[in-house]
Amino acid sequence: MSLNTAHADHGVLIHAGECIILFSDNVMVDFYGNETPEFKGSKNGRMYLTTHRMIYNSKNNSDVMRSFSFPFIQLQDVTIEQPMFSANFIKGKVRAQPNGNFVGEVKFKLVFKSGGAIEFGQAMLRAAHLASRHASAGAPPPPYTPPTGPWHAAPPPAYAPPPQGYYGWVPPYTAFPDQPPPNSVFVSNSPPPYPGVAGATYPAGGGFSGAASPAGAPPATREPPRRRPATPAASQHPELRPPCPRMAPAGDGASYSTETTL
Repeated sequence: MSLNTAHADHGVLIHAGECIILFSDNVMVDFYGNETPEFKGSKNGRMYLTTHRMIYNSKNNSDVMRSFSFPFIQLQDVTIEQPMFSANFIKGKVRAQPNGNFVGEVKFKLVFKSGGAIEFGQAMLRAAHLASRHASAGAPPPPYTPPTGPWHAAPPPAYAPPPQGYYGWVPPYTAFPDQPPPNSVFVSNSPPPYPGVAGATYPAGGGFSGAASPAGAPPATREPPRRRPATPAASQHPELRPPCPRMAPAGDGASYSTETTL
């Protein structure tokens, strides 16, 4: 993950070929377990689930943490918690990317003040599972590299994911009907340095396979795709259907958690 690398011009900055799947406008974020000054205090802002990561953007332009990137391949120990007497939340930890403006790892807690923690968390786990199929076990995290060249306003496909979903999985679009505010999504010319739900959209780098589709299609070229092709139905191809998150008691009878092996 990286700190203050995913914002631009009062909006979110994504990679070329990266697509926003879900968007929530009212999320509280707390970080702990790392003494980096930017992690101190509760944060309030927007949360984006993309094809490659989660992204937090602060609503306060004077906040020392303007943005934070949670690549799927860096997430660990992620659970969805359902306390009986407080709001549902997502918690976990994420490892730093080299050159990502902090070192080590940090734990996080996400509270969706307008609701939707369960749906967002399950969607994130499913997307992370799809991305993990293209990553090499134990591969070191790719270093963060600043975007090459200027960024520009993203075309609509960057925040209008395909209605048919991905590989037989349709994200919970109805639970998050809102789209990012106008003129708040920007895209750089740099491809994602790590795999997403469809594998490596661009020529493979270290740590992931470069598979562009489960059918073995060649990787896409460097031109960002305008629309993802329709994907085969999971009922026709069971091997494309990732397992559902397992709901299990948290142990004290006061809450429930969704376990994952991230």
